[in-house]
Amino acid sequence: MSGILEVKNLSVSYDGTPVVSNISFSLDEGRSLALLGPNGAGKSTIFKAILGLIAYKGEINWIKKPSIGFVPQRFDFDKNIPMTVMEFMLLHADVKFGFWFPKKEILEDIEKSLNYVNAKKHLNRKIGDLSSGEFQRVLIARALFGKPNVMLFDEPTADIDVEGEMTIYPLLKKLSKELSFTLVLISHDLNVVYDFADEVICLNKKMMCVGAPKVVLTPDQLNQLYGEGVGFYVHHNHKL
Repeated sequence: MSGILEVKNLSVSYDGTPVVSNISFSLDEGRSLALLGPNGAGKSTIFKAILGLIAYKGEINWIKKPSIGFVPQRFDFDKNIPMTVMEFMLLHADVKFGFWFPKKEILEDIEKSLNYVNAKKHLNRKIGDLSSGEFQRVLIARALFGKPNVMLFDEPTADIDVEGEMTIYPLLKKLSKELSFTLVLISHDLNVVYDFADEVICLNKKMMCVGAPKVVLTPDQLNQLYGEGVGFYVHHNHKL
């Protein structure tokens, strides 16, 4: 197993107020890492730092040059815009390949990305007509375009129903193995972290724990992270 990312003493402050302090961890290529913690713990801030979107102190070292796909927690858009899924995908591809006259290979790659998430059937549908779960799959396909070797997911099921949630996480795990990308996700769902992460970082502005979920997600640790009385039961009702 080879390393792909090393973070040392990462600290971020907004207007002089510390958001995260002295965060250090490393990530091996092909592994899945979950950031777990209460609201305001600094999870999304770490993502922004990794993506180079905010100023920080400390070190973020990519051992292997990354090609990053990112699925945000929310993607706001005007549902009245008459844009098809294909056009939405082409907007993303436009950075490198052009929107108005895309090459045949680009169209094929878009279809392939949608096919990975069982969303090719939506190719010619209007974005505004998709359900939240269908649109989430399109966002994942969009992030997969270009074959990234690192995928970041910020609460990938935040705006979808329970049934949609039960399909998204197994899909991400399946794709990470099939497409050989390193998976980093933020989730509040303890069962998701337990089932789908190789390693978890417990975070509440500082590192509270790091390690395999089955080892570090103890009742005592969860109480420290979320407060007294927090626990979870393991269920395996996940499907594609």
